[in-house]
Amino acid sequence: MQLKLIVEYEGTRYQGWQVQPDGPTVQEVLERALATVLREPVRVRGAGRTDAGVHACGQVAAVKVTRVPADLGRLRKSLNALTPEDVAVREIAVVDDAFDPRRHARSRVYEYRILNTPAPSPFWRRHAWYVAEAAAALVGEHDFAAFRGADAEPVRSTVRRVLESRVHAGPVLVYRIEATAFVKHMVRNIVGTLVEVGRGARPASSLGELLAGRDRTRAGATAPAHGLTLVAIRY
Repeated sequence: MQLKLIVEYEGTRYQGWQVQPDGPTVQEVLERALATVLREPVRVRGAGRTDAGVHACGQVAAVKVTRVPADLGRLRKSLNALTPEDVAVREIAVVDDAFDPRRHARSRVYEYRILNTPAPSPFWRRHAWYVAEAAAALVGEHDFAAFRGADAEPVRSTVRRVLESRVHAGPVLVYRIEATAFVKHMVRNIVGTLVEVGRGARPASSLGELLAGRDRTRAGATAPAHGLTLVAIRY
């Protein structure tokens, strides 16, 4: 059988989700805690491989076990006692062996937050409508080559389907995007481009032109990782 975990983490001090030789990762932390409590070696599989510095409040993971603990609530408490304060297991449930957290996901939801203070800010309130207009242009199926990370490994296709793309204005401006899948750094590159729209450095209509042109060099800079959070995985 497998256990399904809903995991929350503050990713500042981690080299991302996936185990790597050059620093601590969230997957490594969870595997160590689970192995200690379950008294067997385990491999945790996540629904999304968040990059270094990116956070999550709805990451989904699965782990195969030889024996399911009788008290899952106690298991959750034990795991949270063994993990650092910046990693927490919110929920645990038993799922079928066939469950694959990555392949069975229908969509993923990310949010990027920008502090909107009285001092100069990337998103000016008077430009909020133009930013929203630009964000809305991304909804639907498009080729997102223009928003792909420059260091990304080759992929079969950069076409992705975006289900939601909108900006919520307020003291903290939130860009929310839901898609069936993402190319590397796609959300952060979109945010960097929306920031330029908010500053008046490019028109809202430029998002459609960028998609059509497929040229990464014409889009905005990659936004910092610390503003990005994986909010939910939908099945």
